[in-house]
Amino acid sequence: MADDALRARIVRAVTEQPQPTVTVLSSLLAIEDELGWIPQEAIEEVASRQSVTQNDVWAVASFYPNFRFSPPGTHMVEVCWGPTCHLMGAQRLLERVHDALGLDGEGDTADGAVTLRYNTCLGACGQAPVVSADHHLLGRASAEAVDALVAGLRAAGRNGGHQR
Repeated sequence: MADDALRARIVRAVTEQPQPTVTVLSSLLAIEDELGWIPQEAIEEVASRQSVTQNDVWAVASFYPNFRFSPPGTHMVEVCWGPTCHLMGAQRLLERVHDALGLDGEGDTADGAVTLRYNTCLGACGQAPVVSADHHLLGRASAEAVDALVAGLRAAGRNGGHQR
């Protein structure tokens, strides 16, 4: 992505927040919502706008484990492992996703097609176990449905498809 276009998206994310109070944390959250990650340019922009040092911004960003500092895969898969999903078979689904993606834990596939994240709650306990693909929930997920979902995302990722 061109530096000017990236900076424009960062500025837009920070300046178009719905709440009038803008903090380092709210700015970082808005940027990650827009880009899917926090690039160095975002750290610089937030520091400048908040009149703090880049180290101050990094201190906030690095405190929260959910912030990414590299671009995510083309598609995002999140497996809920909250209590209800866990009791309803999320561990089995997680193992299937790991196998299908060739991952041992959270992370990105080698081809950049899919990013896997664990989520403590996707807010659909009545539909447990739940998997999210590009922010679309799959409730009462079966191993077969998860296999088909991951295969479809990997194929779309290799073909440049992006549903974000």
